[in-house]
Amino acid sequence: MSIFPDDIQALAQQIVRDFTGRGHMLSTAESCTGGLIAAALTDIAGSSAVVDRGFVTYTNDAKMDMLGVTSATLEAFGAVSKETALQMAHGALYRSCAEFSVAVTGIAGPGGGSAEKPVGLVHLAATRRSGGVIHREMRYGDIGRDQVRLATVKTALEMLLELAQAA
Repeated sequence: MSIFPDDIQALAQQIVRDFTGRGHMLSTAESCTGGLIAAALTDIAGSSAVVDRGFVTYTNDAKMDMLGVTSATLEAFGAVSKETALQMAHGALYRSCAEFSVAVTGIAGPGGGSAEKPVGLVHLAATRRSGGVIHREMRYGDIGRDQVRLATVKTALEMLLELAQAA
């Protein structure tokens, strides 16, 4: 029995099946989800053929140290931004043996939001080593911390599938 809802479990199963069939590996870079994307994937038997590694980079220092996000990006745009998500995704890709990566950074709540960056705002980026980048800015709303995090996992998995199918 999975700890994840059926829709997330089905997406994770599809990724493990599709990526295994194509010989693809992936890495994750997670802030607001705290490792839930990697957990959803590794919840599936056979995922070791697909998941190379995951980075949980909750602090700005971790984003810089582990993924190479620049201090200039964090100062100019903030941790919750398109620019940071893209740098996180590229960092996860090039600090792994993966062909694909996905990164998420956002405000899950209940606090921490502002008028410009409200609770429920999440930036996601997926990249492929041979080319291809997807960015999404999601505004899930103040639906509760757990729901923001699970919605982010679902979107991230959908983006990985979209990027893989576009290849």
